[in-house]
Amino acid sequence: MITSSRRRFTGRLVTGAAVLAVSALALTGCRAGGGPASDEDKASGDGLVIGWSQRGISGSDWWKTLVEGGQAEADKIGARIELLDANGDTVRQNADVQTLITKGVDVVVMNANDPIGVGPSVQALKDAGIPLVTVNSNLDESLVPDMFCYVAEDQEYTGSLAGEVAANKALEKFGDTGQIKIVGIGGFPGDVLSDLRFNGFMEGYQKVMDAHPGIQTTKLDTKYGEWKPDKALAPIRDVATANPDLKIVYSMSDVMNGGVVQGLQQAGIWGDGIILASYDGGMVSVKEMMDDPTGPLQATASNQPWDQGATAVKMALAAFNDDQSQCPDKTLYIDTTVVTPENAADYYVADDTYVKANEE
Repeated sequence: MITSSRRRFTGRLVTGAAVLAVSALALTGCRAGGGPASDEDKASGDGLVIGWSQRGISGSDWWKTLVEGGQAEADKIGARIELLDANGDTVRQNADVQTLITKGVDVVVMNANDPIGVGPSVQALKDAGIPLVTVNSNLDESLVPDMFCYVAEDQEYTGSLAGEVAANKALEKFGDTGQIKIVGIGGFPGDVLSDLRFNGFMEGYQKVMDAHPGIQTTKLDTKYGEWKPDKALAPIRDVATANPDLKIVYSMSDVMNGGVVQGLQQAGIWGDGIILASYDGGMVSVKEMMDDPTGPLQATASNQPWDQGATAVKMALAAFNDDQSQCPDKTLYIDTTVVTPENAADYYVADDTYVKANEE
């Protein structure tokens, strides 16, 4: 079972143009005991100052949880975080990184707003001799050599977990002959996240269906909902209206599920005839599967923002110690899972927003 005895992020999140500070204390590189932290102290995390350049927080529980996970790990090792929120503005993010350099942070964790637009920040950190860890969003390939580690989930693999569940649930519900129509709804046309998540989903789905040649699968053109429920409603309603025999919908973010459900309801096909699989591991989805185990929602693949944040701080410490063995390929994927009605109770924590790694 998951425990909920994790330390919470208690810093102030200041919206608008104001700077976001994780702690009311000035981050001067001093230890809690009073004296300046030596490199020997910082090697264990005690007094390490981590600059965190976040691409956005306002309006996103996922990003908020990412930062909370990082803060909890920093508290655990005795490090301090200076957090600046770019609010979706790459120019501002580059300025934020310059601010962190001026403050003399030891390491920077960056959730990049634009994989190539943050190039000036990557160069500035390199010139300053400050190691860089990226989390959730990677850098352009041209910038990767100047990064210590990229922390995220393996999106194709995580998507495949949901695909396998959807395929098995479809066999249970519809039998092993006939046609199954699938539609996926992602963020924006051409965005890498949508492609990785849907490609992975279909790989997992097909892995199961290869053993059932009596099933004919039709994959409809991917729809896009801009990662928002209101934007997801119309595309799903329209495709469901045009395809009343639609069987599986894959929502590439739990955030869109409310709009997906409304769209299917308006098209008149919400109920026993549809399977909904999703991505994110949102606790709302976990609770829905606990409360209605035979309902349309049958899977949410978890990308665990808390664990990504915590792992990013662990890699920041490794970067300070120049221990590349902790991230030998400059990429570290966290372990992910898929939550279903059968295991939802094992992952449900009422106070959490997203699934976290199981803890004994």
